[in-house]
Amino acid sequence: MTGAAMFGVLLLVSVLSLVHPVPPPSAPPVVCRQCCDDLEPAEGSGEQPFMGGFNHVPEVRTYINMTILKGDKGDRGDRGTPGKPGHEGPPGARGPAGSKGSKGQAGLQGDPCKVHYSAFSVGRRKSLHSLESYQVLLFDTVFVNLDDHFDMFKGKFLCHIPGVYFFNINIHTWNFKETYLHIMQNDTERAIVYAQPSDRSIMQSQSLMLQLELSDEVWVRLYKRERENAIYSDDVDVYITFNGYLIKASVE
Repeated sequence: MTGAAMFGVLLLVSVLSLVHPVPPPSAPPVVCRQCCDDLEPAEGSGEQPFMGGFNHVPEVRTYINMTILKGDKGDRGDRGTPGKPGHEGPPGARGPAGSKGSKGQAGLQGDPCKVHYSAFSVGRRKSLHSLESYQVLLFDTVFVNLDDHFDMFKGKFLCHIPGVYFFNINIHTWNFKETYLHIMQNDTERAIVYAQPSDRSIMQSQSLMLQLELSDEVWVRLYKRERENAIYSDDVDVYITFNGYLIKASVE
């Protein structure tokens, strides 16, 4: 082959290599595949699995316009029945102390404390002998008689202030005669004053405390004649005395 012919052949091959076949417009693009394309890529290779000719599948999302479906605001419903009370919880921690308040106004002046007094001390200057019946021991001398609580005509102390009282009687016996008296609360004997007959006259005394109610009476009674007895006194000296006073009132 001549040189000119060889050159022509080479020129033709070069032109044909620059020309690619163009598929018709209606035909789908041809994808170049190999025989191993159906296999899954090796784990850890980072390659994407074969998608059958599609590199990305679009995600379909549904969107609903709620402003179109929303209706008008309804009427307020009826109030429901109250529920059962729950269990009582544990007490809370004590709160901090509050600040000191301001000083209040002074109140009205109260009534002054009332102090109760009741006391008497009386004496007798005449002797007394027993009779067929009991005798109230009367007194003729007054030493103390606050508010006249001791009735000199009856020979009895009348309780005007209920409370606890102390009483004391002192007498002088008569020679060779028995001495027999009682300190009385109303009609009840509370304490006795007694001395056996003797050739010597002596002083006898008795004391006690009594709880008195309003209008109670306390007095001294000489026993009747079945027990021959007497007490001694004279116009010069006072041998017989009867005393009493309030220790504590029941109501202050």
